[in-house]
Amino acid sequence: MNKLLLIFGLLMISLNANLSVDQIENMVVKIHKKRKGADLITLEKTKEPFVIRKEEKKIVFVPTKVSKTETKMSLHAIMNGKAYINDSWKSIDDKIFGYTVKYIGKRGVVLKNGNQVKKLFLHEKKNNFIKIVEGE
Repeated sequence: MNKLLLIFGLLMISLNANLSVDQIENMVVKIHKKRKGADLITLEKTKEPFVIRKEEKKIVFVPTKVSKTETKMSLHAIMNGKAYINDSWKSIDDKIFGYTVKYIGKRGVVLKNGNQVKKLFLHEKKNNFIKIVEGE
């Protein structure tokens, strides 16, 4: 059944697609007839059909990357509940570079700034403990 419909459809298309020689000659004659266009006066009065675009200079702001250079903090010594950090003695709740000293232990210090926590430790190789020798 499908084959019959397909064959019938192709047959109908091929019958309608046939053009006679007379029809083709009529089309060619219509194409060759001179058509009247616009006169020169009308063309001169028309605006320029092509638009010349002027480029606008756009100022582009490129933000520079701000590099956060964190100041280096170094723990030099711990004595009597105080820590010697960056050439100054600090005790608990003292502030240094925005950080607050929260804990001072035997070998290290805990600093806190909001949610940031820093831990500073004494170097193991050096003898950073200050010893007071009496009697000499």
